[in-house]
Amino acid sequence: MGSSYRTEDNGKISDLPQLHRYITGHNAEGKAIVHSQNDFEWKSFAEGELAFSVAYTTSEFPVNLNKDADVAEHTRVLESGNLGLVNPSGTVFRCVDFAPGYACGMHRTQSLDYGIVLEGEVDMVLDSGEVHPMKRGDVAIQRATQHQWVNKSKTEWARMMFVLQDCQPLVVDGQEYKEDLGTNSGLPPSGN
Repeated sequence: MGSSYRTEDNGKISDLPQLHRYITGHNAEGKAIVHSQNDFEWKSFAEGELAFSVAYTTSEFPVNLNKDADVAEHTRVLESGNLGLVNPSGTVFRCVDFAPGYACGMHRTQSLDYGIVLEGEVDMVLDSGEVHPMKRGDVAIQRATQHQWVNKSKTEWARMMFVLQDCQPLVVDGQEYKEDLGTNSGLPPSGN
């Protein structure tokens, strides 16, 4: 498929630039500082055709920033190994790289998601049959809908950034719709 499969750069598999995360905080005088910084850490799925990096999570709303409670909780969530696409009662900030020509499986998360195309062009395909081409800078507001992402290029990687927020159960015309990971798996269910 023309994808370059690399394992350096904290697991990054695409030929797109490595991303760097800065978490801020406060010193004893209440001045802003960088609490910690690091390169994104990537996890490969779909035989190297898809990669995820979770930049941050929260587990409550509103978030408690006191005494770095949110940082400790984020670390706990990642170390648990149980993070699905959504973090119940919280948020997930995730970057996704799609190999050339890759189409993820049709899926639904029980969440409100903001998806932004950072690199390349991606089709947003809905279970109604609608297909919406998205280019760099375009934003999708996914409201617990059944969808898939397709990298339109046969030669270039695409990258999207997502913020997923837990939501109340979705009911349409009396029918409740829950998370449906379809063929995306490799991730545990979100449990929301």
